[in-house]
Amino acid sequence: MKISKLFSELDMSSIGMSLQRRRMNVISENLSNAENTRSADGSYYKRKISVPNANITSQFSGILSNAKLTLAQTDNKHIAVAQQPLKSSTVDIGNDIAEVVEDNSPPKMVYDPSHPDANEEGYVEMPNVNLFSEMVDMLATSKSFEANVVAINAAKNMAKDSLDI
Repeated sequence: MKISKLFSELDMSSIGMSLQRRRMNVISENLSNAENTRSADGSYYKRKISVPNANITSQFSGILSNAKLTLAQTDNKHIAVAQQPLKSSTVDIGNDIAEVVEDNSPPKMVYDPSHPDANEEGYVEMPNVNLFSEMVDMLATSKSFEANVVAINAAKNMAKDSLDI
């Protein structure tokens, strides 16, 4: 048995943990710049969003279709190729796991004529960051990360228990 096959069940959870870690970094950047009225280019800070790479989705379906399993056909209407053993594959995602894009929604306009960045009407362009939605995203990201940790621990315990047999 190849050692890579022993750890293949950990691949998907490690991808999930990497995605959630990058998503948490983007959320924390948004929260830290929620009141920043000026960015490097002189405009207001624009909220950033972490978008998973489309190749990850196809790799996920590729992992499922290439798993070394023999599927049982319990009904004649099922897919005919389900009886064939499928090949094993490994995942190499590299650094292209997610990309960060800017949210192009309009800024919040706050009336504060004493602010140094106020326009001639007294309005300041504030970042398009909603603290409540960012906090909800942070909680969801944290729970998703924890779920991947639980899945890794379960796979680790199954591998350990199979070695005890």
